Amino acid sequence: MVYDGPERRKYVRAEHRFVVSYRVLEEEGNVDISQTKNLGLGGMWLTTNRKFGIGAKLALEIRLPFDPDPIELVAAVVEAKEVVTNLIYDTHLAFLSVDEKHKKSIGNTVDQYLEKKGE
Repeated sequence: MVYDGPERRKYVRAEHRFVVSYRVLEEEGNVDISQTKNLGLGGMWLTTNRKFGIGAKLALEIRLPFDPDPIELVAAVVEAKEVVTNLIYDTHLAFLSVDEKHKKSIGNTVDQYLEKKGE
Protein backbone atom coordinates (compact mmCIF):
# COMPACT_ATOMS: atom_id res chain seq x y z
CA MET A 1 0.00 0.00 0.00
CA VAL A 2 1.41 3.39 -1.00
CA TYR A 3 0.64 6.48 1.03
CA ASP A 4 -0.21 9.38 -1.27
CA GLY A 5 -1.25 11.97 1.32
CA PRO A 6 0.80 15.01 2.31
CA GLU A 7 4.37 14.39 3.48
CA ARG A 8 4.52 14.85 7.24
CA ARG A 9 8.11 13.87 7.87
CA LYS A 10 10.65 16.49 8.82
CA TYR A 11 13.51 14.59 7.11
CA VAL A 12 13.65 12.76 3.77
CA ARG A 13 14.25 9.03 3.78
CA ALA A 14 16.28 6.82 1.51
CA GLU A 15 14.64 3.55 0.54
CA HIS A 16 17.35 1.01 1.13
CA ARG A 17 18.04 -2.09 3.17
CA PHE A 18 20.44 -1.84 6.10
CA VAL A 19 20.98 -4.55 8.72
CA VAL A 20 19.50 -3.67 12.11
CA SER A 21 19.38 -5.55 15.38
CA TYR A 22 16.60 -4.52 17.73
CA ARG A 23 15.17 -5.32 21.14
CA VAL A 24 12.75 -3.80 23.60
CA LEU A 25 14.78 -1.20 25.50
CA GLU A 26 13.98 -2.61 28.94
CA GLU A 27 14.87 -6.19 27.95
CA GLU A 28 18.53 -7.22 27.92
CA GLY A 29 18.05 -10.35 25.81
CA ASN A 30 15.68 -11.27 23.02
CA VAL A 31 17.56 -9.45 20.24
CA ASP A 32 16.27 -9.90 16.70
CA ILE A 33 17.84 -8.96 13.38
CA SER A 34 16.05 -7.39 10.44
CA GLN A 35 16.49 -4.91 7.61
CA THR A 36 15.28 -1.39 7.13
CA LYS A 37 12.90 -0.53 4.34
CA ASN A 38 13.87 3.14 4.59
CA LEU A 39 16.05 5.39 6.72
CA GLY A 40 16.22 9.10 7.49
CA LEU A 41 17.53 11.40 10.20
CA GLY A 42 14.22 11.22 12.02
CA GLY A 43 13.58 7.48 11.93
CA MET A 44 13.19 4.32 9.93
CA TRP A 45 10.75 1.74 8.64
CA LEU A 46 11.67 -1.73 9.80
CA THR A 47 10.21 -5.19 9.33
CA THR A 48 9.85 -6.97 12.69
CA ASN A 49 8.69 -10.41 13.78
CA ARG A 50 6.33 -9.13 16.46
CA LYS A 51 3.90 -6.27 16.85
CA PHE A 52 5.03 -3.50 19.16
CA GLY A 53 2.61 -1.08 20.75
CA ILE A 54 2.65 2.61 19.84
CA GLY A 55 5.24 4.35 22.00
CA ALA A 56 7.23 1.18 22.74
CA LYS A 57 10.93 2.01 22.98
CA LEU A 58 13.38 -0.12 21.03
CA ALA A 59 17.16 -0.26 21.33
CA LEU A 60 18.63 -0.42 17.82
CA GLU A 61 22.02 -1.18 16.39
CA ILE A 62 22.36 -0.35 12.70
CA ARG A 63 25.30 -0.83 10.38
CA LEU A 64 25.82 1.75 7.66
CA PRO A 65 28.28 1.51 4.76
CA PHE A 66 30.02 4.82 5.53
CA ASP A 67 30.61 4.17 9.25
CA PRO A 68 32.89 1.32 10.39
CA ASP A 69 31.17 1.10 13.77
CA PRO A 70 27.54 0.14 14.38
CA ILE A 71 25.29 3.00 15.42
CA GLU A 72 23.33 2.49 18.63
CA LEU A 73 20.03 4.37 18.90
CA VAL A 74 16.80 4.38 20.84
CA ALA A 75 13.56 4.80 18.90
CA ALA A 76 9.85 4.88 19.66
CA VAL A 77 7.25 2.97 17.66
CA VAL A 78 4.90 5.38 15.87
CA GLU A 79 3.01 2.78 13.83
CA ALA A 80 2.91 -1.00 13.49
CA LYS A 81 0.95 -2.96 10.89
CA GLU A 82 0.59 -6.70 10.50
CA VAL A 83 1.76 -7.83 7.05
CA VAL A 84 1.65 -11.61 7.51
CA THR A 85 -0.59 -12.91 10.31
CA ASN A 86 1.42 -13.49 13.50
CA LEU A 87 4.69 -13.41 11.55
CA ILE A 88 5.71 -10.11 9.88
CA TYR A 89 5.00 -6.51 10.90
CA ASP A 90 5.89 -3.19 9.30
CA THR A 91 7.14 -1.08 12.18
CA HIS A 92 7.67 2.66 11.80
CA LEU A 93 10.11 4.20 14.26
CA ALA A 94 11.03 7.74 15.32
CA PHE A 95 14.51 8.24 16.75
CA LEU A 96 14.39 9.70 20.25
CA SER A 97 17.89 11.16 20.17
CA VAL A 98 20.83 11.00 17.82
CA ASP A 99 24.24 12.47 18.68
CA GLU A 100 26.00 14.73 16.17
CA LYS A 101 28.48 12.08 14.95
CA HIS A 102 25.69 9.66 14.14
CA LYS A 103 23.47 12.37 12.62
CA LYS A 104 26.30 13.07 10.21
CA SER A 105 26.75 9.39 9.40
CA ILE A 106 23.01 8.83 8.82
CA GLY A 107 22.72 12.07 6.83
CA ASN A 108 25.68 11.15 4.60
CA THR A 109 24.25 7.69 4.01
CA VAL A 110 20.80 9.04 3.11
CA ASP A 111 22.36 11.64 0.80
CA GLN A 112 24.47 9.01 -0.98
CA TYR A 113 21.51 6.72 -1.63
CA LEU A 114 19.25 9.57 -2.75
CA GLU A 115 21.99 10.71 -5.18
CA LYS A 116 22.27 7.20 -6.59
CA LYS A 117 18.53 7.13 -7.09
CA GLY A 118 18.60 10.58 -8.72
CA GLU A 119 16.40 12.40 -6.18
